[in-house]
Amino acid sequence: MGKASRDKRDIYYRKAKEEGWRARSAFKLLQIDEEFNIFEGVKRVVDLCAAPGSWSQVLSRKLYLPAKLAPDAKDDDLPLIVAIDLQPMAPIEGVIQVQGDITNARTAEMVIRHFDGCKADLVVCDGAPDVTGLHDMDEFVQSQLILAGLTIVTHILKEGGKFIAKIFRGKDTSLLYCQLKLFFPQVTFAKPKSSRNSSIEAFAVCENYSPPEGFNPKDLHGLLEKVGSPSGVADKDCSSGWLEGPNKVYIPFLACGDLSGYDSDRSYPLPKVAEGTYRSLDPVQPPIAPPYRRALELKKATSQGIRELENLSLDS
Repeated sequence: MGKASRDKRDIYYRKAKEEGWRARSAFKLLQIDEEFNIFEGVKRVVDLCAAPGSWSQVLSRKLYLPAKLAPDAKDDDLPLIVAIDLQPMAPIEGVIQVQGDITNARTAEMVIRHFDGCKADLVVCDGAPDVTGLHDMDEFVQSQLILAGLTIVTHILKEGGKFIAKIFRGKDTSLLYCQLKLFFPQVTFAKPKSSRNSSIEAFAVCENYSPPEGFNPKDLHGLLEKVGSPSGVADKDCSSGWLEGPNKVYIPFLACGDLSGYDSDRSYPLPKVAEGTYRSLDPVQPPIAPPYRRALELKKATSQGIRELENLSLDS
């Protein structure tokens, strides 16, 4: 799909480039904040699975830059933002980058070190696996990524803090909801206006982090499994099957963002400009080390090899 064609079909893709966001996903976090006011009082924040950096950009613009530009700004009082990803990303003002695994204890230690021994007020995660199109499989893998994120959250989030994470809705959504409720009294699943209706994506907005009394992070997986198998039968798969019938869980689900605003599933005409023709913009910041780089290099080498073989055949 060409840039102009996608600019027509995806209004948020176009707006992201016009407003300087690295990806359209920036609008999702902005719309979640409009509804839940997640940035209020936040001084320390962690962005998990941060690359290419659109959510880190939002954090920088909403937290760091306003504080830095304030007349009475002091370096010691500026918000601290730590972005974590296995992949490197281009720098963002006010954002400390940590290249590491979110399930590794050393990564948690590095975050707390950057916070001078303190813990985060807010943790956000827009990470997702490469989707297969098989919804049950994608939902399961995504839920495991969220629980991996919860592993680091239990180490770096202060009590009373907030956790925002992408989810995929499916048959085991109620199980994930109950697992998150172990640690957060208030959990809402939200669908920003900029998230396509055709997508199973939504976001878990978890507020007021309150781990169980006497909780040890080493016991995390045992607690999560107990939610899926309340009978305690060890050979049962952890599932949401028992959360039906009389045990059915009703999950708060909220649409957020200006509901009269742009529809992410609708095509919009390109804006009229004085020069006569709207010029599509390039992406703000392409990934600097994408995981698919090797695949692109192999594809390019294969194409070049085929052309060379064709040239040899013509010459002969």
